[in-house]
Formats: sequence, C-alpha cells, structure tokens
Amino acid sequence: MGDLEPHRIIRLERDAVVVLDQRRLPDAEVELRCETPEDVARAIHALAVRGAPAIGIAAAYGLALAARRGDDLDAAYAVLAGSRPTAVNLRWALDEMRPDPTPARAARIHDDEVDRCRRMARHAATLVPTAARVLTHCNAGALATGGYGTAVGAIRAAWEQGLVEHVWVDETRPLLQGARLTAWELDQLGIPHTVLVDAAAGALMARGRVDLVVTGADRIAGNGDTANKIGTYALGVLAARHAVPLVVVAPTTTLDPSLESGDGIPIEERDPAEVTARFPAVNPAFDVTPAELVHAIVTEEGVHRPPYTESLPRQLSRARP
Repeated sequence: MGDLEPHRIIRLERDAVVVLDQRRLPDAEVELRCETPEDVARAIHALAVRGAPAIGIAAAYGLALAARRGDDLDAAYAVLAGSRPTAVNLRWALDEMRPDPTPARAARIHDDEVDRCRRMARHAATLVPTAARVLTHCNAGALATGGYGTAVGAIRAAWEQGLVEHVWVDETRPLLQGARLTAWELDQLGIPHTVLVDAAAGALMARGRVDLVVTGADRIAGNGDTANKIGTYALGVLAARHAVPLVVVAPTTTLDPSLESGDGIPIEERDPAEVTARFPAVNPAFDVTPAELVHAIVTEEGVHRPPYTESLPRQLSRARP
C-alpha cells in the first residue's frame, strides 16, 4: 500500500475545507466538509482532524476560507484559536496567515509542514539501531501532520533503510489513536506492527523487547519539556528505568520559546464521557514529559541533545521569523 497523500488528509476547495474524518478510521474512509470557520473549529475540537501540525494546517485553511467568504477575520481567528489549547502549531499557523490570509499562503504552510516531516525523519532515522523493535505512542504519522509524519515518519524512513524489525503500537487512551490510526497507517505501509494496551509497555521493556521509544509532540518548552498524548510521561519514566532511549520527533513549529518549562503548557481536559458515562472520570488529553527523560529531540534542522536550553534556542528563532 502507498502513502497518504497530503490532499487526502486536508485540502481547501472552493467552498469548504475538506478533511479525512479521523473519527471514522480505520473502519471507513469518510471525508468531512467544513463550510465555515466554525465548522473547521468544531472538526478540530471533535478530533475529526487532530495532530499538532495537522490542526495548524486545518486552521490555516479555515482562515483562508473565512477570507474567501468575506467573514470577519478577527472573529474567525478567535474561534479557530480556541478549538484546542495544548498544541502551539494552531496559533502559530493562524499568526502566519494573518498578514496574507490567502489559499496560496495556507497551501505553503501545508507544503512546508510535509517537507519538515521528511527532513526530520531522515535525521531521526540515524538514531534507530539495526533490527530495532520500536515502540510509539498515539498517532504521529501522516494523519497527524498533513502528510508523511513525525514519529511515524521516522519509523518509515528507518524501515526503508532496513533498520526496523517490528513496531509496538500503544493503543493510547483515551481515544485509541494508536490502535485506530497508527496501526492503520503502518498496515498501509506494510510495516510489521502489534497493538498493545498502554499498561503493557513496561512489561515489554522489562523483557528486553523494546530498543527505542519514538513519539511526536504537541508543544515543547524552551527547556525541552515535552507535551504529548497522555501516557507519554509514564513511558518516559519506564524507558529511563530500562535504559531505553526516548526520542521526540517534532517540527520547529511545535517549539514554544515563550515557555521556560513545561509547567506553563495548558493541558486539555476532555469530556469524562469519552472514558465512561456511568462513573466520575478524569480525562486529560496530554501530559508533560520532563526534559531529563528525553534522549534526543529531532526537528527538521537536526538532532538536538541535552541540555536543550543550549541546543534548542538556535532553532526557536528560525521557527518564528
């Protein structure tokens, strides 16, 4: 099976932003038409489109759609920016669109994100050992990035070089984005994989069956603290206990130099009914993995090592010209 082409994931048509509805995967490939900025915001909030770069791209197309419709751009910006709080790419893309809210500018943002993914995947593949058994969490593939992928992109690049033996796919609570989306993408790519419940990751590491953990990120603070889907922090602790490197793969658009540490990253709390409709539940969408648990952060500019306060700032200035 082949690639997920960027226009299959998100595109702007004359009267709508069209997204591949990730809520319906893997059972059905259904497109969702968003005919207003409010529709786009609802699609982002409801996770019809998700993943830090992908929601930034969708928001960029949403603002271009608002300009084409003659809508109030400040109001469109506000509704799109408020759709999800944790990923920094969302507001970054909207800020990039404000001086030039055209379809051409939104398409360049989309193209640039795909190019970043391909570049960072090549860098990240250099960290993958031969015959690697790689564990990944949530979905950081083409669906999450508008094309190719960050963490899954790194796995793809390493697989093409003959370095990957098998991929362990955490199911990833609360919405099973690993089991539904990452497994689906790996299946399309023909990469051997097995889905496991999140709680099984530590047992696999203890048995020596994991060589590398690779994840994406939704926001990275200036010190390297990393926000990613809930459960990543636990993986970081387990990986450190078992001497398994944890590598974070994310574009420079995910770096947030305004935050000194992860303490300032807003954590989205989702509807408890997504977990259970019968009992009280806590349903955070993300957690923060401290920088000391991260072996390397890979962006399209290269591999960055601790201390991240020294290795990341050179990239932060490039991320926001």
